[in-house]
Amino acid sequence: MTEPSTQQPRQSPPPPAGSGGTVPLDSTAQLLTRITAQLGTQLSLVSRNGTRRPMHRPRLSEALRPSGTLRPSAAPSPPAAPRSPDAPTLLVVAHGSRDPQALRTVLALLDRVRDLRPGLDVRLGHIELNRPLLPDTLDGLRGADAVLVPLLLGRGHHVKHDLPAAAAAAPAVRTRIAAPLGPHPLLVEALYGRLVEAGWDPADQGSRSAAVVLAAAGSRDPDSAQDTRRTARMLAERLGVPVVPAYASAATPTVPAALRALAARGRHRTFVASYFTAPGRFASAAAGAAPRTAALPLGAHPAMARLLLHRYDQALSATARSGGVSLLASA
Repeated sequence: MTEPSTQQPRQSPPPPAGSGGTVPLDSTAQLLTRITAQLGTQLSLVSRNGTRRPMHRPRLSEALRPSGTLRPSAAPSPPAAPRSPDAPTLLVVAHGSRDPQALRTVLALLDRVRDLRPGLDVRLGHIELNRPLLPDTLDGLRGADAVLVPLLLGRGHHVKHDLPAAAAAAPAVRTRIAAPLGPHPLLVEALYGRLVEAGWDPADQGSRSAAVVLAAAGSRDPDSAQDTRRTARMLAERLGVPVVPAYASAATPTVPAALRALAARGRHRTFVASYFTAPGRFASAAAGAAPRTAALPLGAHPAMARLLLHRYDQALSATARSGGVSLLASA
């Protein structure tokens, strides 16, 4: 709370001539009403513990045109410092895509994160193709603490090289880098939910004719392929049928090849699970190969929002255990 002002209140104009030197009753009531309204406005900005409440910030997903650009009236103001001085900013790092649906999907996911943890400063930075780019977001956080949480599903070049390089190029920001999202049971929960939406019947558990292809982007990094295989095993345990990882690029088998191999084994009731965080070229190619409706990308599934916060908290705990050293949190 601030100290009471010592300024004298503004003097009311003198009463009109012939009024007998008194202020009309209705003018006094109007003055009191204005004073009360102003006091109410100021008090509404102060919480019970005496701190100032955070100002409302519109949801970015609501401020977006269908084309993926911000409406002129919703153009963001210059970046402000994190709302809570005790909580580092959660900086979600997305890959970026030319598909306008990708940005809308990521913004909707960030809105879910804000709903789960009101007051936490949640921001977005892209590795490429979309704005804001990660260096620009970091530039707006000078003097602040931030946890970079990759919206990426496994270990690969972006996680191992691009994120540490971006953090090193922003020395004015105290950064921590969280682990990628996968593998993790919350990803399996999201994958299962998307499969059910696409027509997967839980009664297919244990079926000799059912199977799932886990369609991923692919990477030349063996750790990335290992993470995808581990997620496939976890999903197979949940579904009770074989789950074969397949890739849109850089690795084999491809999605069509995996589907053919399953059909040769008598697995004709096959589904494609989209192991992508948002729509894009690879997700569309995988869906096009599916014999029936493919599951949607993970997107703004509630489990994804919980997982982002889990990785954020995990990075903070790892830093506390290490004595404040910035590091990549373990999976």
